[in-house]
Amino acid sequence: MTLFFLLVSLEIKREMVFGELRDPKAAALPIVAAIGGMVVPAGIYVAFNAGGDNLSGWGIPMATDIAFAVALLASLGSRVPMGARLFLLTLAIVDDLGAILVIALFYSSGIDFVWLLIAAATVVLALVIQKMNVRALAVYILLGVIGWYALHESGVHATIIGVAFGLVTPAFAYLSPDKFPAIATNLVGEVVVRNADGVVTADEHEANDHSLRELRRLSRESQSPLHRVENRLAPWVAFGIVPLFAFANAGVPYPDVPLTDWLTDPVVLGIAVGLVVGKTLGIFGAAWLIEKTPLARFPAGMTPSHLLGVSMTAGIGFTVAIFIGNLAFTDEDVVEVAKLGILLGSLVAAVGGYLVLRLTGKEQPEAEAVS
Repeated sequence: MTLFFLLVSLEIKREMVFGELRDPKAAALPIVAAIGGMVVPAGIYVAFNAGGDNLSGWGIPMATDIAFAVALLASLGSRVPMGARLFLLTLAIVDDLGAILVIALFYSSGIDFVWLLIAAATVVLALVIQKMNVRALAVYILLGVIGWYALHESGVHATIIGVAFGLVTPAFAYLSPDKFPAIATNLVGEVVVRNADGVVTADEHEANDHSLRELRRLSRESQSPLHRVENRLAPWVAFGIVPLFAFANAGVPYPDVPLTDWLTDPVVLGIAVGLVVGKTLGIFGAAWLIEKTPLARFPAGMTPSHLLGVSMTAGIGFTVAIFIGNLAFTDEDVVEVAKLGILLGSLVAAVGGYLVLRLTGKEQPEAEAVS
């Protein structure tokens, strides 16, 4: 999960530097909506569990599973405008940032400040060697592993080191893309000249090898480290880490109690109602209110009905919610009950969001959908 949060952190930084979070008005709507979508579900959970022994699970219904939510919108095709998809993507990224802060502040205990300083030192050292133009990935991986261990020993949840290293990853390329074509053309020209007579000597083979290795290095350095790491990591997270985590943690034994008993359990109700009702009310209400001010605007093509459907879809809290559930409770029976609430709430939110967007959205002409 450290790699999962590293990828999330890279996405957050990309949006802050190049994406929706760079434009204050465009960013205000999903940011405020995400805050509403975290506060209201947490409040609903607290209302159901106030005075009980399981109040620590308040952070569970705050989470939105970015992968499942975005995949659901993608399945609807042109019925959902690109503006609504970008709104959900930005909202889910802000939501993930909120989940990271909640984990760091409320689900860490017994903090050892010596180990915490060692972990912080690995991040500072990574920034220092960046300034020294150290580009070997192995060096940063080693620092990340040391930082992970130090954070684990400090009492702060170790996944936070992935967030820290993601945020310090350079967002711009070492070599300006404007300079790459001329340099690459010269290198290719050198190889062409050496091969012109059809006979390549041993010295020319060695020179060609040097030119081609240099071309490969320059190609790599014309892409920013942020994009390069994100592109390499995304398939492993999407098709490896997340399914493995789900396989290892999502198994829910059917409770050996009457259906009415676990459906009325305050943990199940707090999580399920928080995900379905809390997310919808929190996101829709906060976005609707902030949009009435000069501080924010709807993305192009997005309507209140799209906002309602997206708000419900954000109640899919599968992966991150299960992760927080494992941190919130030490009693395995309560963890299993929490998973029931997560699965129930996520399923209802997914079906509800899909139906709202399907029934209210109109298919756009292909050219319009692309634009």
